[in-house]
Amino acid sequence: MRLFAPAKVNLALHVTGKRADGYHLLDSLIVFADVGDWLEIEPSDTLTLTVTGPKAAGVPDDTRNLVWRAAEFLAPGRGAAITLEKHLPHAGGIGGGSADAAAALRGLSEMWGIAVPDGTCTLGADVPACLRSTPSRMRGIGDLLDDVPPLPGLWIVLVNPGVEVPTGAVFGALDGVDNAPLPEPVWDGLDGFSAWLAVTRNDLEAPAMEAQPVIGRVLEALARTENCLLARMSGSGATCFGIYADEAAANAAAAAMPRGWWIKAVRVLV
Repeated sequence: MRLFAPAKVNLALHVTGKRADGYHLLDSLIVFADVGDWLEIEPSDTLTLTVTGPKAAGVPDDTRNLVWRAAEFLAPGRGAAITLEKHLPHAGGIGGGSADAAAALRGLSEMWGIAVPDGTCTLGADVPACLRSTPSRMRGIGDLLDDVPPLPGLWIVLVNPGVEVPTGAVFGALDGVDNAPLPEPVWDGLDGFSAWLAVTRNDLEAPAMEAQPVIGRVLEALARTENCLLARMSGSGATCFGIYADEAAANAAAAAMPRGWWIKAVRVLV
């Protein structure tokens, strides 16, 4: 079987606390885009993982990979031949590894006839949301997911400057963790949604820019493009995004980005 693992984008991300065990509490609006990785899964007596694709460099093909860990989480000792075709930047803040793990869970669950158990957030905070792959409000440590009102049609330009940002270091550099949650998700049409987004933020943006100043240059480049409704960083970075009302505006913005960066004009999946 062949499965799509769509990119996850945090349109807003507030850090609202920290548990005694060190896990940070989040409140985030997440959406998914029509760009992502692909998994091919075939029956096999043993578990194997092959990584291919334009973004395969540096991606492990052993127990360090979330796809492998997802398979063992679902059914330790079961076999499958999995090929991961990487198109998303590694450690880019758009849930590539978590989306891959979620796709593996969906496919292996069907192939092995085993229901996906609770607790997938132990694989990664984004895995439960990636299992849903629908616009959601994600809270807690990624384990609390709520539906949100229908989104207007949106296009986004994803831009990654080719640097990795250590997630742990970004969280560790936060000035404070007891921040206000997201406002109640209520909007009407594109104008209302844009107004709602304007009063939100990504609390990880500042420490990520401190670790990798090029993120600031990416945000400036996106903000300068015509018809950009909002420029912001996704997750813990370094991928940033600009929001646009239609495909033509997104394509024009993508064409205006400096060469050498990973750039994709994509539709938000609703």
